[in-house]
Amino acid sequence: MIAYLDNAATTRVCDEAAAACMKAMTECYGNPSSLHRMGLDAELLVTDARKTIAGAMGAQPEQIVFTSGATEANNTLIMGAAKAYGRRRRTIVASAVEHPSVAETLKALENEGFKVKRIGVLPDGTVDADAFIDAVNDETLLATCMYVNNETGAIMPVDRIFSAIKYRYPECITHTDAVQGFMKYPVKVSALHTDLVTVSGHKIQAPKGVGAMYIRKGIRIPPRNIGGGQERGQRSGTEAVPLIAAFGAAVKAQCGSMDTALSNARALNDHLRGKLSTLPYVHINSDENCSPYILNFSVEGVRSEIMLHFLETKNVFVSSGSACSKGVKSGVLAAMGLPDKLGDSALRISFCRTSSWGETDQLFNALREGYMSVAHVNG
Repeated sequence: MIAYLDNAATTRVCDEAAAACMKAMTECYGNPSSLHRMGLDAELLVTDARKTIAGAMGAQPEQIVFTSGATEANNTLIMGAAKAYGRRRRTIVASAVEHPSVAETLKALENEGFKVKRIGVLPDGTVDADAFIDAVNDETLLATCMYVNNETGAIMPVDRIFSAIKYRYPECITHTDAVQGFMKYPVKVSALHTDLVTVSGHKIQAPKGVGAMYIRKGIRIPPRNIGGGQERGQRSGTEAVPLIAAFGAAVKAQCGSMDTALSNARALNDHLRGKLSTLPYVHINSDENCSPYILNFSVEGVRSEIMLHFLETKNVFVSSGSACSKGVKSGVLAAMGLPDKLGDSALRISFCRTSSWGETDQLFNALREGYMSVAHVNG
């Protein structure tokens, strides 16, 4: 049996999404910009997916723009906001634990002369909300804070932060990378007080290569792709209809079952936490109030990579941190104050709506065996 517990990195495509993708590739395969019936059929698939995703976010369809994924969306929104609003206001406020697609974009803007204030996190991994709010002033053009941290599952107080910012500085643009929260928690743009949102398909059982960005009406984000004017000119290029249709199908399949899926994830997380707490060499890094879809812990005395590959031999698949960081030492755990030895031995377990009790037990048994086999190997 395969125990796949790396769903924060990517998920298996669900049957509904696969069927929608196949239909778009083999039946409705026209170019959505073509004027004939085949083109119209493809356009209708895109339109339906746009309506579904907009509905899930409490947005209007025309506020949703499809992209190749979250990295493109984060780059486009942050760079675009800086270009559109950065002439008079040159400061950006962000959490210190953003995903690399945000963090690296901010570094690039610093090289262009923008000032970035990075707000630290508390021991539970959540950003210091008061410090974040106080860091915003009349010079701030953008405030960006992820919704759920991709390494620890820490749920950020985005609604509280953005509500206060909008009350004090209504011209400040607000952005949240909601990739790890979308379709796991309600991501309603009005409740979050956010102008810009990033979501991704392959984190919710759609294929890789598709994402979307929400842009509130009245916010100007210059396009990065220039061409045929697709996506109302916001992102030119022929739409990836099969991927977009699959994204919409995945969202539609999960809209009515989020509460059930969340309860299942919470039960699995609690079960695994309880078992891990019996092992004296395991230190749990994710606070109990974190998203139950993610559980980060360290196996003291065993480097992450060594344990990860041992688990792989037992058909257990986990992560040592963000899948987008390629083995780079976690800055998230360091920001939480964890010592290097725990950071070097951290593993990330992540569930999806189809994860099972059997997978958690398989992980636990393999972990105990792995510790007995490789605990003598030090970093």
